[in-house]
Amino acid sequence: MNPKQILCVEDEAAIILPLRYALEREGWTVHWANTGTQALAMSALQTFDFIILDVGLPDINGFEVCKQLRKKDHTPLLFLTARDDEIDRVVGLEIGADDYCSKPFSAREIVARIKAIWRRMESHAQPVTTSIEIPETDVTLQSATWSCNPQSLQIQYHGQMLQLTRYEYRLLFLLIQHPEQVFSRQQLMDHIWEHPEHSLERTVDTHIKSLRQKLKQITPDDPIRTHRGFGYSLMKLD
Repeated sequence: MNPKQILCVEDEAAIILPLRYALEREGWTVHWANTGTQALAMSALQTFDFIILDVGLPDINGFEVCKQLRKKDHTPLLFLTARDDEIDRVVGLEIGADDYCSKPFSAREIVARIKAIWRRMESHAQPVTTSIEIPETDVTLQSATWSCNPQSLQIQYHGQMLQLTRYEYRLLFLLIQHPEQVFSRQQLMDHIWEHPEHSLERTVDTHIKSLRQKLKQITPDDPIRTHRGFGYSLMKLD
């Protein structure tokens, strides 16, 4: 079996050297780029099994590099960031990252995260034995609490327009369509995310947290219910 090919995009040698050592101990081949431009050039010439991408590169922002990479393929990707900022994490996941890790980190943690993502991808490749049917609609939904317009991709909550990202909109609209129905994280990802096989279930949790923050800016009530160990549902409101 050919060794896994890992692309590490990081400009600090003090970070990449111990990380590279840990990755190579797993039998993986490590390729190092210290700029976003170099990473894009390397990915155009070779297919990688995993990409570790620093957000703060000296030439191109890591988010922009990720956007460019996603135009070509959906190689699993993990962001490294010096900031533990919720907005950064949401943006990173929104544009196609599979995971993120804040500095400082241990090389063993990165190895464990890579293996977890690969295991999840392999499980998605297996036949699915159970599924749910979730009918879609382009009909405007209207109630005293919610107003949803699929044509304009807008949702109002208690008469106030919500500023939602693409996946926040899809997630909330699905829950509004099916009040009181409990969805597992996997069901939500399969229905909403364009490439669920390259994402982590924590992506759902991050988007739910962001949605709750936006809803609470309008009213302190939280209509989203958490079902521990399973997933989420939306309370049935008038």
